[in-house]
Amino acid sequence: MKLAREGSGDGPLIQGFALGGFRIDDNIYTALLITPQRADGWTPPPVEALDEATLAPLLALDPLPEFVLLGTGAGLILPPRALVAALEARGIGIEPMDSRAAARAWSVLRGEGRWIAGALYPL
Repeated sequence: MKLAREGSGDGPLIQGFALGGFRIDDNIYTALLITPQRADGWTPPPVEALDEATLAPLLALDPLPEFVLLGTGAGLILPPRALVAALEARGIGIEPMDSRAAARAWSVLRGEGRWIAGALYPL
């Protein structure tokens, strides 16, 4: 599947899905940490073990992201309540959804120039 760019957000853009992963430029990522500045492959823990330390590269953004798009794989899995509380204490929201929806949302929100981060589990 190919995703179209909306607007003119700078930085990495998820262009579609290929070979079971997320396509960004000439790279395919099975799982992905993405910010307005960079995209990196990721080996995520089970969603129920997700914590601030696991998301440290996203939380190092300056300024902090408005919120984190959390793509939880093929279906929606709610993140641990402790993670939600820790992010909220920093003034960061978290938006969990399936990973395909998160990839589409990334493209739209970055096209609007929103300062966000994403953690996407494998499709």
